[in-house]
Amino acid sequence: MVLSKLRDLVSRTTEESAEPADPFVRALRSALSPERVKLDGAHRALLSHDASVFDGGNSGPVVYPETTTEVQAVMRLAAEHGRNVVPRGAGTGLAGGAIPLGVPVVVAVTRMNAILEIDEANRVAWVEPGVINLDLTKHLTPLGYHFAPDPSSQQVCTIGGNVANNSGGPHCLAYGVTNAHIAAMEVVLPDGEVAMLGGLEAEPAGLDLRGVFVGSEGTLGIVTKVAVRLTKNRPAVRTLLMAFDDVRDAANTVSDVIAAGIVPAAMEVMDRAITAAVENYVNAGYPLDAAAVLLAEVDGLESGVDIDADRIAEIARSNRATDVRLAQSDEERMLLWKGRKTAFGAVAQIAPDYYLHDTVVPRSALADVLDEIYAIADRHDLLIMNVFHAGDGNLHPLIVFDGRDDGVLDRVHAAGGEIITASLDAGGVLSGEHGIGVEKQQYMDRMFTDADLDHQNRLRQAFDPGCRTNPGKVIPSGHSCADIASLRSVQNEVWG
Repeated sequence: MVLSKLRDLVSRTTEESAEPADPFVRALRSALSPERVKLDGAHRALLSHDASVFDGGNSGPVVYPETTTEVQAVMRLAAEHGRNVVPRGAGTGLAGGAIPLGVPVVVAVTRMNAILEIDEANRVAWVEPGVINLDLTKHLTPLGYHFAPDPSSQQVCTIGGNVANNSGGPHCLAYGVTNAHIAAMEVVLPDGEVAMLGGLEAEPAGLDLRGVFVGSEGTLGIVTKVAVRLTKNRPAVRTLLMAFDDVRDAANTVSDVIAAGIVPAAMEVMDRAITAAVENYVNAGYPLDAAAVLLAEVDGLESGVDIDADRIAEIARSNRATDVRLAQSDEERMLLWKGRKTAFGAVAQIAPDYYLHDTVVPRSALADVLDEIYAIADRHDLLIMNVFHAGDGNLHPLIVFDGRDDGVLDRVHAAGGEIITASLDAGGVLSGEHGIGVEKQQYMDRMFTDADLDHQNRLRQAFDPGCRTNPGKVIPSGHSCADIASLRSVQNEVWG
């Protein structure tokens, strides 16, 4: 998959048209500047994909605004010319949410990457959408704060993308996903109007439109400024690594810890296959003979974290843990987490491509659903590794494959569909943090009634009556204001 995308990118022309024939493109270049409106094949090919395994995207002009006023101009011109728009961040999404359908203009906000203000009095920071997640935390660290949502892609993913997908991460077990850490945001609506959603007050007046916008996957407008909540760094942290001879024992330990009234900052499980890949990649000190390892972290006051760490170790041993280790230094703790955060990169040692899934199941069903996932892998002759946010039941089965093998993508997508079905049958939900995009769109009616979906579509149309912003995503055919079949039928349209 990766190699084929690169070959496709290289094969396309990179020549810019000196005087584009399309009046819309000419208007865009006038509103921004010619060098920030790209129509060449290389730019369009690059932004026709995201990090998912889903193909079929075809970008129109790619624009790089640098201010809210420029985003307004793009949205107004798109409305005037009847063109669709797709917001774009770093492109790390895994559900196909950033794939442009119907050759829309792609609005890449990566140049809007300033940290505008740190407001310690209100415990917020005002940032632009292109700010990298980890860069924000590094900026806040000397002040004693951090941004709590920490996706595995935090070294490259942007705050705007986190808002779009309501992203999570290992430490969202105790602190909550992105929605809990956004106080307010400035957004440009599809007609070009600027709106401020939410506020810094304890209880902003009116409907919670901020909460509606977070997780809307770019279908309601484009965020241009965000007030993120600052989380105070805790004085003490303890990180445990526990090894088990059975993945089921690791999963049961997670449930038992929560049942005991302990809510760790994070609880992550990795099975034998991914543990071996990670250890070979970063030498984090993971045991290679374990069927599963469980990382648990508690933070707070010194005395409290020691009590919680001892109790977690006791629960793990009662579930037949073969080894329980407490990180003895910040360096060891960071190395253990580095291994977990680089797990997806580590699979490149095994195969060039992977499909990272994302469903959520009740903690009590974790062990049974994991057994079913391994059975699905066997039925489709695929290698599936499991690495997941065990504390909140957010599964991330990792299907590792070589996209050049005949028929392998069909098996990958079939296995992915069965994983979704197994998760829903266990009382789970479609997504914990990756979003719906195009990946889970066809399964929305398994989770929602017709009335639910129709009301979701009405809400969308309240923001975007023409259904022109990231059309063809999330809401399935038959309930969406977008003609999804029509969007896909114009994928070969040529801009000029």
